[in-house]
Amino acid sequence: MQVNLVQGDITRQEVDAIVNAANSSLLGGGGVDGAIHRKGGPEILAECRALRASHYGRGLPTGQAVATTAGKLPARWVVHTVGPVYSATEDRAELLRDCYRNALRVAGELGARTVAFPLISSGIFGWPIDDAVRQALAVLDSAETTVEQATLVLFDAATYQSALSVRGAPA
Repeated sequence: MQVNLVQGDITRQEVDAIVNAANSSLLGGGGVDGAIHRKGGPEILAECRALRASHYGRGLPTGQAVATTAGKLPARWVVHTVGPVYSATEDRAELLRDCYRNALRVAGELGARTVAFPLISSGIFGWPIDDAVRQALAVLDSAETTVEQATLVLFDAATYQSALSVRGAPA
């Protein structure tokens, strides 16, 4: 699978599936989650509510992934995954890597060939940027999947430069 790093807005990525760094309620929130729900429109929220009513009454567990329509986004699907909150005293890296693995699995099951990922857990959940990039690339660079291209979308210039540095690419 080809893995790209880009600076940009995940809601503008023209891919088969966009991954949402969702909160466990699946009902929208801030950051990436809020942006995806706002720009994707009410169809996403309606499907998330149906998922809550049928399978995830207590919310989507951390590290798991589930798909909905992409609504008005330039993608076919949104794959929602709940990242872990960073802890300096407890190693939650495996849960973070599970987000990428399970989102890729769901995207592959849908038939997606191209997938855009945010840097999961690096916003309000407090995961240090450099390590969040390392965890994402550890999964994406070694994944065995039918997905042909994964794009890690970094929201701002500083995060993009950090990601390039972690990757060892020239800035």
